[in-house]
Amino acid sequence: MKKKLAIVVGGGPAPGINGVISAATVEAVNRGVSVIGILDGFKWLYRGDGSRVIRLDHKNAWSIHSRGGSLLRIARDFPENSEKSFQCMMKTLKKLKIDYLITIGGDGTSFVAREIEKRSNRKISIVHVPKTIDNDLPLPGGAPTFGFETARHWGTEIVKNIIQDGRTTGRWYFVTTMGRHTGHLALGIGKAAGATITVIPEEFREKRLKFSKLIDILEGSIIKRLSQGYCYGVAILAEGVAGKIDAAELCRYEQLENDERGALRLSEIQLGRILQYAMNRAFESRGMKIKIVHKTIGYELRAADPIPFDAEYTRNLGYSAVKYLLGGGSGAMVCFYEGRLMPIPLRKIIDSATGKTRVRFVDTKADPYIVGRQYMIRLQKEDFSPKRISRLAQAGKFTVPEFRKKFSSLV
Repeated sequence: MKKKLAIVVGGGPAPGINGVISAATVEAVNRGVSVIGILDGFKWLYRGDGSRVIRLDHKNAWSIHSRGGSLLRIARDFPENSEKSFQCMMKTLKKLKIDYLITIGGDGTSFVAREIEKRSNRKISIVHVPKTIDNDLPLPGGAPTFGFETARHWGTEIVKNIIQDGRTTGRWYFVTTMGRHTGHLALGIGKAAGATITVIPEEFREKRLKFSKLIDILEGSIIKRLSQGYCYGVAILAEGVAGKIDAAELCRYEQLENDERGALRLSEIQLGRILQYAMNRAFESRGMKIKIVHKTIGYELRAADPIPFDAEYTRNLGYSAVKYLLGGGSGAMVCFYEGRLMPIPLRKIIDSATGKTRVRFVDTKADPYIVGRQYMIRLQKEDFSPKRISRLAQAGKFTVPEFRKKFSSLV
C-alpha cells in the first residue's frame, strides 16, 4: 500500500504557499507517495471532519508554483476547547491514514505540529515549513521566512508611489504595515523605498510606550523636514508599535477587538488615522496646517504572486521537506543554512520561559538597523545645538525653550 502525505496550511496568507505545495506534491508523487491537501487549515480536523481534502498530483499542483494565494486556502482556527479539538484532530488524521504531514505556517502552526507528533507516538512523521511575511521566526544565519521578500518588494513599490504623490501634493503620509511583534517588514520597506522615517516596536525598550512619545517622534520628524524646506514626507509604522501602547490609551481613539487567539487585532487598529488626528491637533494649536493622509498596507501583499526569490526558495523548501520526511526525519522545521538543508528540531525553537515559539526581533544594535536609522529624518542630539535648535523651533512655531522642553527627551 502506498504511503500517504498530507499538506496543511495554517495562519495567514503569504506569497509562496503554492510554491511549497507544488514542489512537495511533485517530489512526493515522483517517489511513489500519494498526496492529499487538507482544506482550510486545521478548521475541519478540529471538528472531526475528514472530508474536506483534495487529492494532489502533477495535474493540479505543477502549474501553481508561481501563483499567489493558497490552493488549500487557510483558516485561523484556534479551538475554545483545545484538548477536545486536538483529540478530534488526531482521530481524523488516523482515519485519513496519514503517514507523513507537512505543515506550512508560523508560530501557531508549528505548535500544532509539535502536538500532532507527540500525540501520534511518532506514527505520523512531521516537518514544518516556516511561513510569515513578518519574518519573525528564528531561522539560522538571518535567513528570511518565505513570503517576506515578496511582501517587502510590493510594499516598497506601493510606498515609492506614495512618496511621489507626497512630493507632488505637498502631503505627509502615515503608512502602517503588518508586523505583529516585530518591525522587519516595516524597516525593509522603509529602507528600500527611501521613506522619511520608519518606526518599529523594537526601538522602544520600555514595557509600555506612551502615546505622546510616538506623537513627539513624528512631530519632530515633520518639523525637521520643514526646517530643511520640505513640506512632505512618508512615515512607515509597524503595526506592532500599537501593541506597545497601553490598550486603555488607544481605546480613547479606536474600538479594539481581539482575534481568534484572543490577541489584540493590531491589523484592525488604524494607527495612522489615530496619529493623523493627534498630529493635526498639535500643529493646529500653533496655527499650522499640515496635510496628512493615513494608509494601511498589508492585505495587498499577502496573496501576491511570489517574486523569483520566493518562487525559487519555496521550491527548495517543498522538495527538502519531502526529502527529509522520506529519509526518516520528523519533528523539525526545514530551512537552509549556507545553501544546505538544515532541519531544526521543533523543540529547539521554543522559548523555555513562555512555552511558545521564539520570536526573531530586529536587532537595533546591528548594522542593518543602524544603516536604516542613519538615513531617517529624525531629531538627533546635534539638532539641539544653538544654531540648529533655533531654526527647528522657528519651523515648528515654538520658542527655543518650548522646543527643548518638548523634544529633548527623545534624544
